[in-house]
Formats: sequence, C-alpha cells, structure tokens
Amino acid sequence: MDTQIPKWLSVLSEEELHFVKRFVVASGSLKDLAKQYQVSYPTLRIRLNRLIDKINIADDSDKENPFLLKIRLMVADGTLTQAAARALIKAYEESQ
Repeated sequence: MDTQIPKWLSVLSEEELHFVKRFVVASGSLKDLAKQYQVSYPTLRIRLNRLIDKINIADDSDKENPFLLKIRLMVADGTLTQAAARALIKAYEESQ
C-alpha cells in the first residue's frame, strides 16, 4: 500500500480536514452540513469552493516553486488578495 500522502491532502489545515470528514459523513449534503455549522448554505458553499480551489491548486502544482504555491494557496484561502499576490509575485520575479 502506498503510504505517501497526496499533495492536495498535505496542503489542508486540520480544520479543513475536519470539514472534509464532516462533509463525507453528511453524504455530501451541504444543507445538512450548514445546519451542523450553524451557517447559511451560501456561507458553506463559499467555504467549499475555497477548499476545492485549494485542492485544484495543489494538484496542478507538481513542479511549482514552493513560494508561488503558498501565494496561490493564500489567495484560495481568502487570506491574501489577488492584487497583493500579484505584487508579491512581481517583486519575487524581479529579485530572481
């Protein structure tokens, strides 16, 4: 059995892993999950969309620079704006 953790799984926080577990246990029902978290369906949908973005970024980043990957993941998390990300990436590229 392959014991290597998939890259997409390794970029998730403990809270995000817990969310995935609850999502699976709820049989993928966002309505039920929204009740569990005591949030609206749209709020939960936004959270799921960010998680999906994060997983897709990790899957597409096999040979990506770790710094640039972190920037993209922060944008997907909503902890960094796209404008700030562009500025950081530009400064990084100019320093190379």
